[in-house]
Amino acid sequence: MSRLDSFIRRLQAQRACLDFAAAAISELPGPILELGLGNGRTFDHLRALLPEREIFVFEREVRAHPDSTPDGGHLLLGDIRATLPRALEHLPGRAALVHSDIGTGDAARNAALAAWLADALPALLQPGAIVVADQALFAHRLINLPPPPGIEPERYFLYRHRPAVP
Repeated sequence: MSRLDSFIRRLQAQRACLDFAAAAISELPGPILELGLGNGRTFDHLRALLPEREIFVFEREVRAHPDSTPDGGHLLLGDIRATLPRALEHLPGRAALVHSDIGTGDAARNAALAAWLADALPALLQPGAIVVADQALFAHRLINLPPPPGIEPERYFLYRHRPAVP
């Protein structure tokens, strides 16, 4: 498969997972977290899917088109390992949906960041929240969901947050 075909399949999987997640959280309160703004395409897609929701974006450095950049009150700049743990200070509540697209071309770096993220995310999530991610996340409170129809397993990842048992 060419790199172009692989890229197209990744974007198709990303869109299908985001569309699934938006429908799955329709009755669940809470904001959306976008981890990694990139060029702003998925942020813009989430705004179109869920116009009534607040979307908080975590990004190291903004390089997106101005039309696809959140306002200053919804943009948390800096290293995600510093900004995400303090997120509840800025959010109106726990998140109903998280989209994480922060992978790099470095497999070891991706694995380390995914392991950190799997530990950090559950504290920020509503029970039943959906996580859509470009990397596999392994945490006992994140239940792996099957991909939407037509999407190959492990092309993009879906999880539902299971709350801690008291």
